[in-house]
Amino acid sequence: MEICFSNAQRAQVLTQALPYIKRYNGKIVVVKYGGNAMVNESLKEQVMEDIVLLWLVGVKVVLVHGGGPEISDTMRKLGKEAEFVDGLRVTDRETVDIVQMVLAGKINKTLVNLLQMKGGKAMGVSGIDGRLIEAKVKDERLGFVGSITNINISPVTDLLEKGYIPVVSTVACDSDGNVYNINGDTAAARIAGALGAERLIMMTDISGILRDKDNPATLIPKITVAEAKELFASGVISGGMIPKVDCCIEALHRGVNNVVVMDGRIPHSILMELLTDEGAGTMVTKG
Repeated sequence: MEICFSNAQRAQVLTQALPYIKRYNGKIVVVKYGGNAMVNESLKEQVMEDIVLLWLVGVKVVLVHGGGPEISDTMRKLGKEAEFVDGLRVTDRETVDIVQMVLAGKINKTLVNLLQMKGGKAMGVSGIDGRLIEAKVKDERLGFVGSITNINISPVTDLLEKGYIPVVSTVACDSDGNVYNINGDTAAARIAGALGAERLIMMTDISGILRDKDNPATLIPKITVAEAKELFASGVISGGMIPKVDCCIEALHRGVNNVVVMDGRIPHSILMELLTDEGAGTMVTKG
């Protein structure tokens, strides 16, 4: 059912957003985008609308994206089965070619095109461009899965200075010309740290950090790094949330002001987080 607002109500909503617009105007916000919000076409459009709106009110948004489901789908179409070790994709030379094609090619350019259709000015780069992300082999068992050795942030800052929304695909390179598949959360944390971002938004497939993983009502709205480490020890943060929260802590240690883990499946969750009192998801701070 469509909800109708009067002009006065619309004006009130915009007025309430004003303090937040002032706070983030001219600041850098990095959005890590992937998972369900990327697979669902209508959600994808809403995420792009959120990013363009923020850009139009003066927020410097950097979009870092993954694309695991689409990589696996493309591999199947090419007759190659995806294999994982400890949650990481085994990436032989043929697979890394597919990763590069899907991430730096199809997904990256689709997102750039969508942002431009929504009225934004976007430019896509991969971690290979300008040697933005340099890496080495993370684990011989995984093949061309990379561990980041260096971030050369100037390709991103150059685009921000020229008024673009940088859209970054998470493939990397080394001095020998090898290409690596990089975990999107890790790359987003390192890029946000190199930029000294005001905020890193990690979009996930759950509400945020939950005291009971099966009960969304147990969402923890805000925690410090010290509290997060206690939740690791007690087993509240477990499974796939462990590496994600590790990336949050890494970003904070590298100079990001605060990090939010939130549900990318909720329409306009980015705007709810940045431009309302309630926010969305779990905020992780240095404390």
